[in-house]
Amino acid sequence: MDIIPPSKHPSRRVNPDWFTGTVWQDPIVEAPPPARIRAARVAFEPGARTNWHTHPLGQTLHVVQGIGHVQREGGPVQVIRAGDTVWIPPNERHWHGASPTHGMVHIAMHETDGEKHVTWMEPVTDEQYAVQPTA
Repeated sequence: MDIIPPSKHPSRRVNPDWFTGTVWQDPIVEAPPPARIRAARVAFEPGARTNWHTHPLGQTLHVVQGIGHVQREGGPVQVIRAGDTVWIPPNERHWHGASPTHGMVHIAMHETDGEKHVTWMEPVTDEQYAVQPTA
């Protein structure tokens, strides 16, 4: 068993090519092969969000603080709150982030297929983000 001290995984601001707004990531684990799990704590300031993206083996989000939004391509924008868990199936195009007025923190968990764990696409437009979410 390895205990990984926090200093081995410092907080980092995420790549602005893949996110809109201010987003911080604290890696939790990137397990060595043959394990495939990756997990990170991701903190979004109000209005911040991911670009559209997919994960080859799917993604689980567990909201730990705040209020956010998530949308699968072709589906409604949905509200997510602390305690909610969202499963996004493999290769499903989606985005997630904070609400316009509240920050949101989630734990993002996904697996790598050995080559990649995410495919980033274009930003979510302000018009797409402004759609009123369903409760």
